[in-house]
Amino acid sequence: MKSISALLAFAAMLSAQDQVANPLVATSRAMFGISKNDVLGSVDKIPANLWSFQPTTEVRTVGQLFAHIADGQYEFCGVAAEGKPLSKDIEQTAKSRDDIVAALNRAFAYCDSVYAMTTDAKAAERVKFFGMDITRLGALDFNIAHNMEHYGNLVTYMRLNKIVPPSSAPRTPAPAATKK
Repeated sequence: MKSISALLAFAAMLSAQDQVANPLVATSRAMFGISKNDVLGSVDKIPANLWSFQPTTEVRTVGQLFAHIADGQYEFCGVAAEGKPLSKDIEQTAKSRDDIVAALNRAFAYCDSVYAMTTDAKAAERVKFFGMDITRLGALDFNIAHNMEHYGNLVTYMRLNKIVPPSSAPRTPAPAATKK
């Protein structure tokens, strides 16, 4: 049932115009939206007192994970937009929850703007990416994979603290249409 709901949500996210004009970018944008919603939904679910939670000293805290995800938006979407990663050093500089959340929102907005200006033709252009030759769309898709990799970390942190992750939370059904 969850996979059907996810597919319906995915289909709803794709606009008909984008599918026709830029179907590759539209599909990637929809997948990015899922990753963005899962990460931002986690911000809403994890209380401030758990931002310093760290299961072991070898891994990032909750706050560091969110800051790292924010940095990734500039790194990967920067490659797609400008042919090179951008560095904001959010993980090194933003320390408070408010600073990290603001930076994360700006970072996702940056990627949203990259998607808005990317056509399928532009997405097929080759750029350098960690010494490899990839497409701009490949960099955007790598960002989605990176988001979901660290969302997986956040899911574990939430589960350890008895929090239901956004992607597992029950969905509220749409209100039924009233008959006149």
